[in-house]
Amino acid sequence: MPIKDDILIGQMLIKEGVITPEQLEAGLIEQKKTGNFICATLVKLGFAPEDKIFNVLSRQLHTPYIKLRGCEISLEVIQKVPAKFASHYKIMPVEFTDNILVIAMADPLDIRTIDDLKLLLSLEIKGALSSEWEIQEAIRRYYGVGAETIERMVSQKGPFEELSIPLEKAEDVEALAEDASVIKVVNQILSEAIKERATDVHLEPFANELRARFRIDGVLYDINTPESIKYFHLAIVSRIKIMAHLNIAERRLPQDGRIKVKVGQQELDLRVSIIPTIFGEAVQIRILSLSFFLELEKLGLRQEDLRLIESFIIKPHGVVFVTGPTGSGKSTTLYAALARINSDANKIITIEDPIEYQMRGINQIQANPQIGLTFAAALRHMLRHDPDVMMVGEVRDAETAEIAIRSALTGHLVFSTLHTNDAAGAITRLLDMGIEPFLVSSSLECLIAQRLVRLVCPKCKVPVKNPAETLNFIYKEIPCGIRQAEIYEGKGCQECRFTGYRGRTGIYEILPISEPIRELILNHASSQQIKKQALNEGMRTLRHDGLEKVLAGLTTYAEVMRVTQLEHQLKNDEV
Repeated sequence: MPIKDDILIGQMLIKEGVITPEQLEAGLIEQKKTGNFICATLVKLGFAPEDKIFNVLSRQLHTPYIKLRGCEISLEVIQKVPAKFASHYKIMPVEFTDNILVIAMADPLDIRTIDDLKLLLSLEIKGALSSEWEIQEAIRRYYGVGAETIERMVSQKGPFEELSIPLEKAEDVEALAEDASVIKVVNQILSEAIKERATDVHLEPFANELRARFRIDGVLYDINTPESIKYFHLAIVSRIKIMAHLNIAERRLPQDGRIKVKVGQQELDLRVSIIPTIFGEAVQIRILSLSFFLELEKLGLRQEDLRLIESFIIKPHGVVFVTGPTGSGKSTTLYAALARINSDANKIITIEDPIEYQMRGINQIQANPQIGLTFAAALRHMLRHDPDVMMVGEVRDAETAEIAIRSALTGHLVFSTLHTNDAAGAITRLLDMGIEPFLVSSSLECLIAQRLVRLVCPKCKVPVKNPAETLNFIYKEIPCGIRQAEIYEGKGCQECRFTGYRGRTGIYEILPISEPIRELILNHASSQQIKKQALNEGMRTLRHDGLEKVLAGLTTYAEVMRVTQLEHQLKNDEV
């Protein structure tokens, strides 16, 4: 863009009082370094809000300002501009009337782009203002992730060429997977997942499509991809296999691998799982950060609960179980507990499947049942290495449970997880496995049940209108001395993908094993009887903790109801 145009726009903004002459001068210096549009540079430097700048330009240049987030663009209009043109010129078609195509562009004075598009599309072009960020977002939303690359591959090779490759020719598949365009598509999918804060990427083949989904804050979302991506399914899966050092010729058996990547300053560990389905291989990629925080204070625990957990993890022996379904944050809690007590004075050994985070100073063993290295076998060998603390990734069978419990009775502190709905249910699960009640009673120190709830987006957080009914439900569920008038929800914005939620925190149910509860365990009491006693001793349920976070403005009533089960009424005659 010519410098005189930058100065012209800058002078307009100064005249309107949006920026100062000094800010324009600083913006022009930065703009020369990056080559970005002057308005984008001024916004990035924090000199003025984007909307204010574009509203001024819209008035001064008599050009409409379009917020693409609020637009619904028809397929007919999208088809007027190929993905490769939209991506290359950073423009978005918005409207088509009387042979005039309205395009959103960040640079209103870029006459060269308008002339190029007139020539390429054989249409009359009219420019409109929009932010570069919204244009890029709209391109991904309407054309799909990797659309430009897929479109180019189809035009170069023909859409059915990939399907004609014989499955037995592994060398042909490998050559295809190493194609620069296929590599770019896979990188674009992974980059988009990381940008969207996804924890999992799912690529699932069906009869006439290859579906891509990201799990963000615990919820799966469909990700728009070009329809023609289905023709490159084999190449994409093979590329991922090569990255994960898997066998590209094997398509009949499940395979697991890992990929280490660096995005900016962030190191990521990608866990790849591939399974055969009737329409081809499905891929699941778990995204783990190697620089993950491991502080108990950041897990959403109340101060009282934090002190309670700290009192148990410094004990010389005993068992601490964390319970909950898959994806409820159990491993994160255990890692945070280990990080708290990790020191030169403690020898800590873990057995995990898989090892999710590597921790300095801790001996971590990867379970491998195929060669006989099961949790139970590893536990036996761990005891010979004089550990102070042991962590078992998951108690899956009676043998592992019994060894873990007997290890605690011989002077070791043991951490592990169980899949149960609440804290008290872990006791009955152990008894159902065949563990003797006296062993359970003697070894258990604490049970922690947890779930993850989505946090209200801080950018679009607003008070709930007419909250009285919801507050009445909350006050019926939990005893609360303080009555308040406001709870919050997210109205939806760009930051949270218009979901109203961004990020997650934990809700907890902590059950210390007191003497009365030990007596109940010895007497084969039910989980409901144990829970009733724990509540009498002051235990807070998962729902109770969640609803207090609603009252604190952290999450919503609907979100807590989504992740917690209805509590069973504890009758007074239960013993």
